[in-house]
Amino acid sequence: MIQLSGATLVLEDRLMPAGQILIEGGAIASVSEADGSDLPLQGYSVVPGLVDVHVHGVQGIDTLDGGDAIARIAEHLPRYGVTAFCPTSVACPPADLREMLRGLAAAVEQPSPAAARVLPAHLESNFISVAYKGAQPLDCIRAPNEPGDGRFSGQDILDEIEAAHRFVGIVTLAPEVAGVLDLIPVLVRRGHRVSLGHTGASYEQARAAIEGGARHATHLFNRMTGLNHRDPGVVGAVLDSRKVTAEIVCDGVHVHAAAIRAAVAAKGADRIMAITDGTAGSGLPRGAYASLGGRQVVVGDAAYLDDGTLAGSVLTMDRAFRMLVSIGFSLVDAARMCSTTPARALGLRDRGALAPGAAADLVVLDRELEVVETWIAGERVYQRQPGVALR
Repeated sequence: MIQLSGATLVLEDRLMPAGQILIEGGAIASVSEADGSDLPLQGYSVVPGLVDVHVHGVQGIDTLDGGDAIARIAEHLPRYGVTAFCPTSVACPPADLREMLRGLAAAVEQPSPAAARVLPAHLESNFISVAYKGAQPLDCIRAPNEPGDGRFSGQDILDEIEAAHRFVGIVTLAPEVAGVLDLIPVLVRRGHRVSLGHTGASYEQARAAIEGGARHATHLFNRMTGLNHRDPGVVGAVLDSRKVTAEIVCDGVHVHAAAIRAAVAAKGADRIMAITDGTAGSGLPRGAYASLGGRQVVVGDAAYLDDGTLAGSVLTMDRAFRMLVSIGFSLVDAARMCSTTPARALGLRDRGALAPGAAADLVVLDRELEVVETWIAGERVYQRQPGVALR
């Protein structure tokens, strides 16, 4: 039995000052007010483990680097409070996608003991809009019903998704691309979570995609048709639907703080999830170069291609949490958007909350909301000061 006592516990609906968590067998056995005067975590906060559903890399490693890249990313993420993540790809050739999914499968089947849990992949897929591609490679964009030419077609990508279907979670699509509206219910029936993103769709096309089963929006506001009072676009369709949970990149660069607050006001913290859209540049110093799906990006306040195109972020989930608090959200709502909502969206009913029976995936934060310890399945996998126990 492991006991964590004295911290402020960030529960789903309230704060519990001077709380106590008992952990047994990798799960939370009980949550209660601490009894007694031995409170080693007094002055700290404990939040559920952070869940990032959209991350391309960290510390110089990209998900499409091949080999054990995803396993190495998983080993780096606990220092940022991440206990589970969806390795995310950009549009890529079939062979690169196959290699990434093989690496993901290996990381799932033989996990490192001190690594974040590897969830099924998020594919920012090939079936997106050329006009809204952003940093996605133009020569990899396809329509799902495009016939094969002996080299690379939409069917090639669908074949890779089918072959590794249990390791593919989220698939980002543009509903206006030929064949996508027909593809959405097929993917949904196969157990994939369809997301709207990198899209020039109209409000009506986005609504049709939602009616077809789309339940997710990729980096809301970025690379999609915006909200206009006479032409609501994809943003309007997402904000208007309780069926859809939306990602927001919470780095202060991709989305203005006022827009984040407006989105949460419209949908609630139970339908908005903070993401990083982090690249291999995350965790590297300014001016450093890194890779995004084989293309070079430079680290600044975000990640950029050489031509200045915004190419993802250099954000980490602990910083996303702090950013949400800094712009006016409570610890409870910040934890909901960084932990609970993404876990629920992915169907992970045993994660994302400090509650009896939940997996003991949690993060200890100091007064500045910096990560001090990260725990996964009741094991401490990251400690800011090795050898200095807080309990």
